[in-house]
Amino acid sequence: MFPPSASPAHRAFVAAMPALFVLLWSTGFIGAKLGLPHAEPFTFLAIRMLIATALLAVLAFATAAPWPRTPAEAARIALAGLLNQAGYLGGVFYAIGTGLPAGITALIVGFQPLLTAALAGPLLGERVTRAQWAGLGLGLIGIVLVLAGREHAAGGQITPAGIASALLALLTITFGTVWQKRHCGGMDLRTGGVVQYGASALALGALAFAFETRIVDWTPAFAFALGWLVLVLSVGAVGLLYTLIRRGEVARVGSLFYLTPPVTALMAWAMFGERLGVVAILGMALVAGAVWLANRGPR
Repeated sequence: MFPPSASPAHRAFVAAMPALFVLLWSTGFIGAKLGLPHAEPFTFLAIRMLIATALLAVLAFATAAPWPRTPAEAARIALAGLLNQAGYLGGVFYAIGTGLPAGITALIVGFQPLLTAALAGPLLGERVTRAQWAGLGLGLIGIVLVLAGREHAAGGQITPAGIASALLALLTITFGTVWQKRHCGGMDLRTGGVVQYGASALALGALAFAFETRIVDWTPAFAFALGWLVLVLSVGAVGLLYTLIRRGEVARVGSLFYLTPPVTALMAWAMFGERLGVVAILGMALVAGAVWLANRGPR
């Protein structure tokens, strides 16, 4: 698994990558909770993508990172960005913006590991074992229990637009993960990030101009949320996700998304006082066992 020259620090970091990814990815929902009251969804995301594009462009030029060699390669990388960034984030943010409760949104998107595993065989030739299927199914049950056992704020409404947007987010992150594995395995994370975030910024910016007022309330809370989402999520967590996809099977990597709702619930409990019942705690235990089951066995 490791090259002979790998240092103990490198080995430790690689071993910690899945846990670090889950921790960082889960903070995205907290950042959205802090920032969305001050900007509309597509506007918020377009600004985030623009800043991430600029930061990675500076890093890419400063380190002389290799760029895509052909327009076709750049197009494949851009499509992965549109699916994983504009499609997924835009769908989730818009669904919540329509009033769809965050718990229902998370539950719909929570089907992603199962859908990814179903596509991994025919599209990538990966074999999903019975133990992995059992783990993926158990994880979905755990997510339902986690969400059912949380005390959410009152309000919200279920609309066809909200459900459709959440389903779009589910489909785009699923196909985006498979596309990233199949077509962008050799992508440089710096220049590839410029292409992906740049394409997403254009798409989300067009949606913001078409459907939103583009008014931003530049409060300290919004600035903090924006900075956190750019640096920690767009640069850190997404970079870890693509590295994990490159190193492993997408079904195994996809199972990590099951851990996001429980970790987010713990963060919301610590930061916002959201209460957790016995059912939610039981769900967290099921999710942890499910992810272990989905990732056990030979790599």
